[in-house]
Amino acid sequence: MKKIAIILISLIFSANLMAAGSDSSGGDTKVSLYDEAVKLVKRAGKLEKKEKPDKAKKLYTQAFKKLEKAYKSDKKNPDILNYMGFTTRKIGNFDQAEKFYLEGLGIKPNHNGINEYLGELYVQTNRLDKANERLNVLKNCNCKEFKELELIIKNKGVKIY
Repeated sequence: MKKIAIILISLIFSANLMAAGSDSSGGDTKVSLYDEAVKLVKRAGKLEKKEKPDKAKKLYTQAFKKLEKAYKSDKKNPDILNYMGFTTRKIGNFDQAEKFYLEGLGIKPNHNGINEYLGELYVQTNRLDKANERLNVLKNCNCKEFKELELIIKNKGVKIY
């Protein structure tokens, strides 16, 4: 009887440990942080278009904090790095944004979003040769990112949203 009680207690204890050790929301938390950040980025973009840059920067900063947390649990996700670069660029830290974009390209060199946004950063920092390199990477993708970057390069000097 004592052995059965010990086995039952061991099984219950093991089941509790496995439940505590497994994070059923592990992926969900990461995804939800990313999704929440993307929503904040979209709201910030709308504020920029309404010419409310201070409010937009606050949302970009909030989005970046969520992306930082998501990145801690998923360091090989180029989408997270893309938005980390985007939000950082939007608050004016071009050097740090470039690092995030380049890290993302290290994971996925043909990432359309990163190539476009890095190209936009290069336009903003007057490095048109590098912007055209990003455009060249996108030339065969038949994607909106190519068209958007191409337009931004042609209209250099126009505010980028």
